[in-house]
Amino acid sequence: MNKTVFLLFCCLFVLFCTGCSIPETEPDAISSVSESGVYSADISNSGDFAVISRVNADISVWSLTQNKTLFSWRHQEKGRNIVANIHISADESHVVTADNENFALWNKASGDPVGFWRIDESSIRDIAVSNRGRGILVGKANGNVMFFEPETGRSLEFLGHEEKVNSVDISPNGKYALSGGNDYKAYLWSTESGQIIHVFNHANRVTKVVIDDQARFLFTSDSQSDSQIWDAQTGKAISQLHFIERQWVFTSAKFSDDGKYLLTGSPARRLALWDVNTGDVVKEWRVAPSNGPAPQSAVVYGIGLIGNEVVSISSSGNLEHWAYK
Repeated sequence: MNKTVFLLFCCLFVLFCTGCSIPETEPDAISSVSESGVYSADISNSGDFAVISRVNADISVWSLTQNKTLFSWRHQEKGRNIVANIHISADESHVVTADNENFALWNKASGDPVGFWRIDESSIRDIAVSNRGRGILVGKANGNVMFFEPETGRSLEFLGHEEKVNSVDISPNGKYALSGGNDYKAYLWSTESGQIIHVFNHANRVTKVVIDDQARFLFTSDSQSDSQIWDAQTGKAISQLHFIERQWVFTSAKFSDDGKYLLTGSPARRLALWDVNTGDVVKEWRVAPSNGPAPQSAVVYGIGLIGNEVVSISSSGNLEHWAYK
């Protein structure tokens, strides 16, 4: 999504939710990873590191155990950093980053770039990478989704969507893709053939999709009140997230390793843990707001379930830890 449009939307969403009853919470630990703020972030499954696109700076590979920068990356030698999408592979070997026109694949162990590519016919709206960096998924504003294999150069264009693609995710083995768009649909499809496996219909624009790393669940959410957890094998609904608000938009989502929970991050500082089987909220937190004039808020980008802790990175530039057990 265009960063300016997204931030404007988030501000409007914050104003809409000003009257929502969300409890103030204090994290168990908080530290700053970017004084100027964050455009995007992702946290590794192990919780060892995060990759953070920093405002007025670079892309930082940040050690969560040593609390320091391991590598600094840039898409271009000069100019402002505008990377708005980051995804770490499930095996933590590779990272993919993207701005509106370019995407890059990085080797996490060495910190070296594997390659840079440019999209000419449409802007990039979301991106994902499979284990060992073997497959990259690029969701585009023209409604197409490209699956690309860096090693072989093979690419496949999924043409199932009729409008803009907002969110994509890929299975760790790279064989399956999940995509959602403005056409009110989410598709699970094969990256080998482009064949559609399951179709998930929504009443509004699909804004977030996630594949469980262990191939148990799928998550699809629209721009209003329909957020569903599905059985990845059968395509049948397991639960719908229960909330009283007319609208709850998600900017990040991740399933727990034990399959019991779904963790989500949102605009308006919202971080929530959900029961997968019932769709009920188990626990909810509010991350620290950004500094500046009212209304002060923060968009939650990076999230992780690590041991007994929830970890979050928000647009405020804060890294926060929360106990949930």
